[in-house]
Amino acid sequence: MSELNKVQSSADDRLVLQCLKLEKSYGEGDICVEVLRGVELDVRRGETLAIIGSSGSGKSTLLNMLGGLDLPSTGDVQIDGHSLATLNEKQRADLRNRSLGFVYQFHHLLPEFTALENVAMPLLIRGDSIESARLKSRQLLESVGLGQRVEHKPSMLSGGERQRVAIARALVTNPACVLMDEPTGNLDRHTAEDVQALMTKLNKEFQISFILVTHDSLLAQQQGRVMELKDGLLHQIS
Repeated sequence: MSELNKVQSSADDRLVLQCLKLEKSYGEGDICVEVLRGVELDVRRGETLAIIGSSGSGKSTLLNMLGGLDLPSTGDVQIDGHSLATLNEKQRADLRNRSLGFVYQFHHLLPEFTALENVAMPLLIRGDSIESARLKSRQLLESVGLGQRVEHKPSMLSGGERQRVAIARALVTNPACVLMDEPTGNLDRHTAEDVQALMTKLNKEFQISFILVTHDSLLAQQQGRVMELKDGLLHQIS
């Protein structure tokens, strides 16, 4: 094996996200609901993982924990080697901006801004220059097939195009991992397939890991791994 291949193999084996005995419960006194009961998870660079489970099983709760949007009752999440448990709120926000991207069922684009401005927002928040943010955002929108739509506002875009903008926004900071909550749940089957094809393309192109929560069995089956959240624990399906 060449030195270059050795370096590539090492990079591909890098842990970008890790769960350590993650637990979450709600309630007080005698009334307590355990949602997560010791979740363990390792995600490496370039992996794609689907998490499935019945409604109310805690999938969105888990995703919020992975993204540092909510804190566990016990346990820890490590992102790019950084323990969320050791960070304050500002540090967690900085880490999210640097190492994570988020895509939701509803795109959450800012309606008063263009596609280009929406994608550039995370870069501007972290202090990049306007010129640099616009250039990178334009390149990424071209990469997701929206090079001719950069100056369009969300109301002028189709549902699939809005989700492409949301994906571009999630990728613009070169995150280690993108977390997706029902990314195709608001799309018709044809558009959902287009979004999956785009995810596959971007995963191969940028080696970014994708973790997605979904009820879409076809979408789940196209990921590298499928795990089910059941009784507060993750179980390997495929």
